[in-house]
Amino acid sequence: MDTINNSGLDTDLYWQEETVKIADGTEQQLSQEDFFAMLTEQLANQDPTAPVDNDQMVAQMTSFTMADGISQLNDKFESFAASMTSNQALQASSLIGQNVLVQGNIGHMAAQGDGLSGVVVNEQTVQNMKINIENQYGEVIKTIDAGTQAAGNIAFEWDGKDTQGNDMPEGDYVITATGEVDGENTQLSTAVNRHVGSVSLAGSGQGVILNLAGDVSINLDDVIQIGS
Repeated sequence: MDTINNSGLDTDLYWQEETVKIADGTEQQLSQEDFFAMLTEQLANQDPTAPVDNDQMVAQMTSFTMADGISQLNDKFESFAASMTSNQALQASSLIGQNVLVQGNIGHMAAQGDGLSGVVVNEQTVQNMKINIENQYGEVIKTIDAGTQAAGNIAFEWDGKDTQGNDMPEGDYVITATGEVDGENTQLSTAVNRHVGSVSLAGSGQGVILNLAGDVSINLDDVIQIGS
């Protein structure tokens, strides 16, 4: 049975960067020990008639200390971010086997006659609302008459049958919703429930990915609601 309901929803050793790379093609970097060894050697071999200015030396040491501190802080933040992502993936694993509501108009029916569900995003009162279910060929196989609906998210459910009551095969189906707003026919936005099959950790800082039935993947952040 098809159903509908309304619900709410930086000397010469001045440090400006974190580290200084040795320009010999090895991509090595000067460590804190290297810096102080060079500074000690510089002081031991300085011109007695023109000693190193104390203020300049203090400024160099302060600059290096700050740069080294920033480098360590960056390392800690990277470790923290990796830990957060792992924890988020662990929590997201509890979504496997559940349905999640995502913005869009394509639903996937996993087995013949299973049907699908979602919501029509309705921002104001709509008269004569109709929800059409289309197959892969663009043919309307079922129309759900929702009548007049007040502003809100209108939940709907399709039973997986066509107009004649025949069970439709598994696959993707397109949901289109229209209605009259202030006397004009208007297409309305929709969101559909999709089944979560697995969870993945994406690269390039994309976070957690949910792999949905029908070979579709989305970011965890794209989930509007958990559960049908």
